[in-house]
Amino acid sequence: MPTKKEKKKKNIIYLHLFKLLISFVSAYLSISLPSSLTKSRMAEETQPKWKGKAMAVLKRSTPDQIWPFLEEFCNLDRLFPDIHTCYRVEGSPGQPGLVRHCVGKFGWVNEKLLTIDPTNWSLSYQVLENNFGLNNYVATLKVLPTAKMGDDGKPAGCEIEWSFITDPIQGMKLEDFVSYIDNSLQFMAKKMEDALNAQMQRFGMS
Repeated sequence: MPTKKEKKKKNIIYLHLFKLLISFVSAYLSISLPSSLTKSRMAEETQPKWKGKAMAVLKRSTPDQIWPFLEEFCNLDRLFPDIHTCYRVEGSPGQPGLVRHCVGKFGWVNEKLLTIDPTNWSLSYQVLENNFGLNNYVATLKVLPTAKMGDDGKPAGCEIEWSFITDPIQGMKLEDFVSYIDNSLQFMAKKMEDALNAQMQRFGMS
């Protein structure tokens, strides 16, 4: 039978081996975990961007009539179905750099006007901060004349084009997001035409 001295020596050896094993596992984890996290981030960064477009046709309104609704960047609460508050945070009205703060059904968002071109009836903006999952979202809104001309030589109708590019939204499919944009744009287009029609009736022009 092993003596007490031999048992003690054997226990010391086992303890030493156990410490070596712990050190090895710790060293492995410190290397592998950051590596896996890096791979996860790389996978997110290489994930394809979402791109989409929606169109709304306005048969009774010209681009010149519709453009002022979009040009007034901080009036989204009067047009967008899920926004109840919209106001200027910084910047000058009608100028790139203008930032609006919007609050609605799904949370809040700050959006910055990037470009605006009244001559060609177009603007673009980006989402700065929000609390509902939009990342690197940039959108462009354009008012496009139709081929049909009125008696005055101006377009008899117009179209609004809303295009975007964004990172994928967690928990949502691209087709669902495009559908949401399209439904929102149709709602906005109707609000614009209704507002124009009410204005014309007030002035006896209908």
